[in-house]
Amino acid sequence: MSQLAERLGITLTAVGQHLAILEACGLAVTEKVGRVRTCRMASTGLDALEQWVGEHRTEWEKRVGLLGKLLENGD
Repeated sequence: MSQLAERLGITLTAVGQHLAILEACGLAVTEKVGRVRTCRMASTGLDALEQWVGEHRTEWEKRVGLLGKLLENGD
């Protein structure tokens, strides 16, 4: 994790917080062996995201379309 923090220019604590969120979403997996924690990407979160988008896409397209019309008309 320290390599990530160094490359991203953020604190080790911030990396840990971000990774915890990514793990909770199924987008990352971390393993600790001794003092070394390794991280890897995971695709299970993408499956859940794809399902959510599929279920909500039509509604969001309608909303974005309505917003576009409102912006064009200046209302």
